[in-house]
Amino acid sequence: MNENLSVLGVFSLLSILAVGGGAAVLPETKALVVETHHWLNDDQFRDIYGLGQVVPGPNMLMVIVIGYHVTGFLGALMAFVGFFLPAGAISWAASRVWDHFEGSPWRRSLQQGLAPLVVGLMASGTISIARTAIDGRLTIIIAFAVFAGVYCVKKINPALLVLGGGLVGLALLSGTGAGMPPP
Repeated sequence: MNENLSVLGVFSLLSILAVGGGAAVLPETKALVVETHHWLNDDQFRDIYGLGQVVPGPNMLMVIVIGYHVTGFLGALMAFVGFFLPAGAISWAASRVWDHFEGSPWRRSLQQGLAPLVVGLMASGTISIARTAIDGRLTIIIAFAVFAGVYCVKKINPALLVLGGGLVGLALLSGTGAGMPPP
């Protein structure tokens, strides 16, 4: 099959599965892009995800970079259309139905049932990325420091933590390719 159609198909499927946002399908995105289609390796996927976290806009714009990596400009366009058009159409239709049933008891029940599902999917995405990014004691320390900063210090901008983690990694991990050497 044409690679551009494969890119369109993969990201259209992910779009439909992305209940709760793009982070909810990160494990499946990684599985399809790295393990099934071999478009990227683990390091490339992690780096593209990291880039998506620091640039302005939705972090799932990373699909455009993946599509571009596969087949260039047309792949980027296919990834963008595939990931955002189905989800946008479904969201628009669902919002029309959702507004129609305002005040209905099943609407509140549905919201309460979906909330833990979305949290679980987002946690799964976090674990998937952590498996590729954490590879030694120093990277574990950086991850916990950033988590503590976000969780405990309410007025700190998470972008500053990302920048700080990147600078620490650059200073302490450059040239080693991993965390601290084993004891």
